[in-house]
Amino acid sequence: MRIVSWIGAAALAASALPALAQDAEKGAQLYRAHCATCHGIEATGQGPMAGALVIKPADLSTLAARNGGEFPVERVIKRIDGRDPLVSHGSPMPVYGHFFEGRDQALKLPSGQPIMTSEPIVDLLAYLQSLQAS
Repeated sequence: MRIVSWIGAAALAASALPALAQDAEKGAQLYRAHCATCHGIEATGQGPMAGALVIKPADLSTLAARNGGEFPVERVIKRIDGRDPLVSHGSPMPVYGHFFEGRDQALKLPSGQPIMTSEPIVDLLAYLQSLQAS
């Protein structure tokens, strides 16, 4: 009975999560400072460091198109924060991952499930979502 009560309380808490404010302009600034070197200013994977990487940077402007029209929020969060690591040139992506740590907050995924992430990642998500072709 105690487990059922705990599960119910956790579900109620998750449903009451406040929406995180997404600031695409802050996300754009973060992108230019931490991502454009590899992914390029236009986010097409053609940054100045792309040629030196073993695994070529993804075209971030087509994430939704390559995912059945839905932006892959959870996959992007986990790739940025390192929970889904990608080693491209001897070091994990992102090189600036430590910058995105801390200030953790819960964000609701499109499925309704919560995921912990940080404010800078939420801002990056807003920016990346704004780049998606309709």
